[in-house]
Amino acid sequence: MTFAYEILIHTPVWVFALLAFLVWQGIKAMQPRTTPIWRALIVPVVFIVWGVSRIGFGHQDSAWPLVAWIAAALALMPLGILTPRPFEVDHKSGEIIRPGSAFGLVRNLTVFGLQYAVGVISAIDAGDRALAIIVGRAVSGATAGYFIGSTIALVVAYRRKRAADS
Repeated sequence: MTFAYEILIHTPVWVFALLAFLVWQGIKAMQPRTTPIWRALIVPVVFIVWGVSRIGFGHQDSAWPLVAWIAAALALMPLGILTPRPFEVDHKSGEIIRPGSAFGLVRNLTVFGLQYAVGVISAIDAGDRALAIIVGRAVSGATAGYFIGSTIALVVAYRRKRAADS
């Protein structure tokens, strides 16, 4: 129990603020909503930045952490592209209209949990543990790749629907 307490008290405050934001966004996603396209891209951008930011962290004696990051990003990018995200476009405002779904909340909490675990492992001095570093980079790369693919798919679908409306 002391170990978990130590982890929590050494977690930066911004991590709890990010978790609260992601839970709030996930709960909002459970209800049908209308939103501008830029707002729909906030959560993907947060996870992309978080995933990319991990590339330079930690001790790197070899190229394997970077290779793991790139391989995982490339492996999950197609999943991000192929994950359905049904929406309609409001013809007058250009905003997107999305049905409610628990998918966003589950996805946000899963990805946050994985990234948090990677952060904790890194903070516990995984410097001598090459496998931990490689797995951490792979998780970060997978996160970034999934959300890059998701962002590409959303923007392409939005542009197609806007063009079809014209």
